[in-house]
Amino acid sequence: MATLEAHKHISPDSGYPTVIHSSFNPKIKNWVPFEPTREPIEPPKDRAFFADPEKKALFTTAKRTDLTESIGTLLEDVQLSMLSEQQLDELALLVSERGVVFFRDQDLTTDQQVKIFEHFGILDKHPHITIKGSTSDYRQDAVYTPWPLVGWHADTSFEINPPSYSMLRMENHPPVGGDTAWVSQYGLYDALSDTYKRLFDKLHAVHTSRLQYDTILDLWGVGPSRPPIDTHHPAVRTHPVTGLNALNINEGFVTAFPELKKAESDKLLEFANFHIHSADDHLVRWKWAVGSVAMWDNRCTIHRAIPGKYPNGSRQGVRTTVFGEKPYFDSKGEGREERETRVATEQSHPKTNGGIVV
Repeated sequence: MATLEAHKHISPDSGYPTVIHSSFNPKIKNWVPFEPTREPIEPPKDRAFFADPEKKALFTTAKRTDLTESIGTLLEDVQLSMLSEQQLDELALLVSERGVVFFRDQDLTTDQQVKIFEHFGILDKHPHITIKGSTSDYRQDAVYTPWPLVGWHADTSFEINPPSYSMLRMENHPPVGGDTAWVSQYGLYDALSDTYKRLFDKLHAVHTSRLQYDTILDLWGVGPSRPPIDTHHPAVRTHPVTGLNALNINEGFVTAFPELKKAESDKLLEFANFHIHSADDHLVRWKWAVGSVAMWDNRCTIHRAIPGKYPNGSRQGVRTTVFGEKPYFDSKGEGREERETRVATEQSHPKTNGGIVV
């Protein structure tokens, strides 16, 4: 049973838990990570680069329904277990464009899921992990733990090589509750004013695992296999496949902007988190069922599991993830809306060369 150390130390004055400093919390200070910090890697070329831009092989089989304007697509009448390598490449391209793609009633086994994801790149040494839901009072837990347990995040964004694609397949799920929501980081970037875009373009964000490290140990007493790390990634990253800029900030792992002084950094981070939480026009919320699958791109989306009061143990899924490139910002990258405007302008005013349209 997950229990925060603070719940063992009740104030005689207020009757509420008191926080124990991590250096004096036995569950944290006595833990010795058993794996080294990861070294940088050069992942293989993204499979989306091998795809037909029109995705004819995939859409010949699958029925496409976009769930919102900004993010999320449902593919029906298709089994992931039956897709060819060409169709998987086209799926990767669709995911990099739409952020997250959903499937229902899939017949995948864990072994098949791992085999499919080996096609997309380098898997972690633990090729799959079990994902469960949260039924704790996260608003109250936030008083006693430094890490936002159900905050918006991209999977392990603190890694030197954060994940690119992830897939979650649900094996057990309550009839109501336990949804997951995703927000488009393309959309978050688009929604900024030009002035704020220029500001974030010049900054790095501190992505850290320190808060998660302490919180996981405090809750369960075991967990993190590697020492906590801080990594400075561009606050705006350019997606290698689409060439689009995405706001590379999340409340789960980003704590500061190193180029700024603390008061400046705190206020800008406060704005960034507000910006995320107010992005209903760039959000999709998925209602799970047994056999449902979601595949998303951590380079252009953030997500969170919606807490609920469903029974403990009633929500369980299997996640596979592959490593991506080291995040970078390309000054030639552009926002999604900026590109749409540019393309529309070019189509309505085609260039000419001596009176010949080129």
